[in-house]
Amino acid sequence: MTDKPDAVRQVLREVLAPLIHADGGELYLVLATKKELKLHLAGKLSGSPGTPEAAARIVTPAVHAVSPKLKIAVSSGWAIPTGAERILPA
Repeated sequence: MTDKPDAVRQVLREVLAPLIHADGGELYLVLATKKELKLHLAGKLSGSPGTPEAAARIVTPAVHAVSPKLKIAVSSGWAIPTGAERILPA
């Protein structure tokens, strides 16, 4: 995944998933490599106009706190990408 895969997964599970879930959304891990992380937001956040802002102000800073060089892409919509793993709150 990344240089710190456990730390990134911990942030997804313990920080981001609870925040997203509290807003009625769902967090999915689409792809994780050493250089790239792709996430998908679904549920009430599907296609929400606030999704890009949430990605820029919440998701990216949280992940970059543990893996600063990781390229992050966040998509949203009702259709869940094939093979995506749902990240449940810890």
